[in-house]
Amino acid sequence: MADRLSAREAVALLADSGTFAEIPSPSGESSPDGPLGWPGYGAARARAAERTGEQESVVCGTASVGGTRAVVVAFEFGFLGGSLGERTGDRLVAAYTHARTHRLPVVPLVATGGSRMQEGMLALTQLQRVARESALTRAAGLPQIAVVRDPTTGGGWATLGAGADVVLALPGAQVGFAGSRVRPADADPAAYTAEAQVAAGAADALVRPEELRGTLGRWLRLLTRPSTAPVPPPLPLGAGDLPATGWDAVRRARSPERPRATAYLDACLTSRVGISGDRCGGTDPDGMLCGFGEQEGRTVAYAAQTGAATRPAGYRTAARLVRLADRLGIPVLTLVDTPGAANDAEAERQGAGAAIADLFGAVAAARTPVTTLVVGEGGSGGALALAAPGNTWVTPDSYFSVIAPELAAAILKRPPEEVESTADRLRVRPQDLVELGVVRGVVGVEGRAEERPAG
Repeated sequence: MADRLSAREAVALLADSGTFAEIPSPSGESSPDGPLGWPGYGAARARAAERTGEQESVVCGTASVGGTRAVVVAFEFGFLGGSLGERTGDRLVAAYTHARTHRLPVVPLVATGGSRMQEGMLALTQLQRVARESALTRAAGLPQIAVVRDPTTGGGWATLGAGADVVLALPGAQVGFAGSRVRPADADPAAYTAEAQVAAGAADALVRPEELRGTLGRWLRLLTRPSTAPVPPPLPLGAGDLPATGWDAVRRARSPERPRATAYLDACLTSRVGISGDRCGGTDPDGMLCGFGEQEGRTVAYAAQTGAATRPAGYRTAARLVRLADRLGIPVLTLVDTPGAANDAEAERQGAGAAIADLFGAVAAARTPVTTLVVGEGGSGGALALAAPGNTWVTPDSYFSVIAPELAAAILKRPPEEVESTADRLRVRPQDLVELGVVRGVVGVEGRAEERPAG
């Protein structure tokens, strides 16, 4: 179990020295035993206030984190288990309103057991208020980065925690919708941990307390720098000459020595942080890399295939990335490199078709500029889903095809010795793709002399 910090200790862990200033709490008096007249509730509140020095279960204010101002909402678990009641909701509404008024990102530091039983349904409906404030803040183009502490359960996890754009978790924290006293007796406690939520794609990363200020500051800096200029396609890192035949293009793209996504990301971004997970229970770390990085003083979002078959969770994570970048006004770079979408039975059960459709839709609807570079294999629709219409480029050691040449030959009932000639007929070479108008150009070839005009 992680150490349980107080609300103010949690704020001190991440705020730049001397920068935290509380937002005035809304005025309003509570009846002695609350709206339900719950016997002893008033006394319990008084004891909680004396024990913690707080008047409610959240402390809200503004602070600089790594030089970026943000609204910080810190839960005090020592105050009735960090539970949400009517007055908690009032404070949260005031904090989110302040964020929108002053155009500030929101950082919830969550540690809560859920809604306050002594206030009944009036407490539970505060989740609707929180959800609306979060939605309004999202619509305003302001990022929300949650830090889930120990414990984060119930409605606090299902709104302020899991509903954030980026979710960072303290190692060892109890995180899950069901708290320890309400889950099944035979439930595996390991499933209700920060580590399990990261593995399941519900949280993006584990961050140790001593690294929180630096990590959160980096995230805030990256997500609060919109830009309208498209990302220029990276220069090639592999072969500089064009392939002679279609099969030569395929062979070069499949070479294990050919540079992969990580090499391109390292070359064009000075630093980067990753998001992980599709928020539907899946991750695809071996097939898709997504996140935000810095390029010449501005932020670039990236979604990059790694050369493996992309799984449904990879497509959904990329769609999540594109939509977040679009909402924040951050340009996107996508790197295409896959033999195709994973086509095993498990991929079908995980909704491969729907996941690919979701990514097609996210790219098609994006208002922020999207730039695509095909760096290796461009295998059918599983590759095309990540490609920007009208702004896709290719490297000299890549190919793009409606289907793999071997599969095309098999479908057409051609003998194996005709696979190579089938690759030629498919016209998969970089220069063929330019001539066909499928891509804008081949990067790094005679100063991009192979480029065709946009549109």
